Amino acid sequence: MAQTDFRGLQVSPASAHSLERYEAALNLLHGYYGDPLSVIDGALVDDPDFAMGHALRAGLMVTSGDGTAEPMLRQSVEAGEALGARANERERRHFAAARAWLDGRFAQSIQAYGDIVVDYPHDILAIQVAHIGDFLLGHSSMLRDRIAQVLPHWNASLPGYSYLLGMHAFGLEEMQRYEDAEARGREAVALNPRDPWAIHAVAHVMEMQGRLDAGVDWLTARREDWAEDNMLAVHNWWHLALLLLEREQHDAVLALYDDHVARPAPAIALDLVDAAALLWRLHLRGVDVGNRWIDVADDWQSRGAAGYYAFNDVHAIMACLGAGRIDDVAAVYGAMQGAAMQGAAAAGRANHGGGGTNGTMTAEVGLPMAEGLIAFERGDYEASIARLMPTRMICHRFGGSHAQRDVFTLTLIEAALRAGRVNLADALLAERAALKAMNPALGTMMSRARALREPGGMSTADPRPRPSPESPGFDASPDVSPDA
Repeated sequence: MAQTDFRGLQVSPASAHSLERYEAALNLLHGYYGDPLSVIDGALVDDPDFAMGHALRAGLMVTSGDGTAEPMLRQSVEAGEALGARANERERRHFAAARAWLDGRFAQSIQAYGDIVVDYPHDILAIQVAHIGDFLLGHSSMLRDRIAQVLPHWNASLPGYSYLLGMHAFGLEEMQRYEDAEARGREAVALNPRDPWAIHAVAHVMEMQGRLDAGVDWLTARREDWAEDNMLAVHNWWHLALLLLEREQHDAVLALYDDHVARPAPAIALDLVDAAALLWRLHLRGVDVGNRWIDVADDWQSRGAAGYYAFNDVHAIMACLGAGRIDDVAAVYGAMQGAAMQGAAAAGRANHGGGGTNGTMTAEVGLPMAEGLIAFERGDYEASIARLMPTRMICHRFGGSHAQRDVFTLTLIEAALRAGRVNLADALLAERAALKAMNPALGTMMSRARALREPGGMSTADPRPRPSPESPGFDASPDVSPDA
């Protein structure tokens, strides 16, 4: 009789113990708990030809969205490919999908994982890798629809079902079906209270609707379920910080940052994205964050992964700008330029299948977003607006969530206020007020916009001291000028 996993999918020959450890690692991956890598590595030490072990390990590296994981991804892909016909057809498709990611063909990789899901709707490893891949690549509708494709094949008797509901909740939220998303997320949490992805999906809904008190209560009441030994802990703390930030509780946000968001090096990329984005939001509000930028910038620069994934690169630029590291800004920006050029060259080769996905993301979104941030920090708010205004309409193309990408809209609003562009500021703030309930932070921005229309109001556009474009450092890197 052929061996099967816990959901009835055939697997190539493996010991019963290896299969048990595979399922244990898979469960940790679903909930982002513990160390699934060490669990599956232990199985592979005892059973080096365990195909799904190598497939799981590769999936872990793909979902990290992090260039520092590339050596381990290569190791897993090559080990899986070496199995040849000893791996079954589904397992070989896992290795082909991971190979595409390794080769920089991110979009083709996630399509390949999605094709596995279509043919094997119980393959929850492929489902989760495709889901996170959709998030990384900005495939917003597929965050919802890929899960909808398989839900009719699932029920509560299958291991992992509650996690599937949590993924669906997040996809519904990203497509702005907020009531459905909250209901689905609560359903997932009722089945499994320790599902941080589902908890996070409901928190997203409350953030998007401006339900600050409800969001704070939701996250704090479930703190024991998501805050310990969990890869998403920092991200959920970050969501709590956003809610407090909208209340203008800046001291509480800084304390939360110090206690839960800041991480000793080397932090994972997701944590560094959250750290940079939270500090930048405080920076936009004129809050003195002290020397907190330095550790974040140091960690980004020590990773050596610039040019791998545009969303990460833009947040690295945030951190380097905040720390005043203009040479480091230029280095990251140069790596992004290189990625864009390589992607364009690869796309021009007929046999490449579309070229490097990150090159396209960098050219279309990453570079203009980086240029908008650089111009903002130089005090050239008109140039910042010119870069950010059109790019925010397509910024989903380089990944992240609505909540994460909101930092670019906030930067645009602040640039409009500081440039005295009162009509633009009013329009952007009216847009924001139509989407979210009124809150203290939004009220403050609206008050500043109203002040611009008063006699002498231009001087109140930016009531906080800012370095001029001629200040040391801001003119030190002409190669990264938005007009270069």
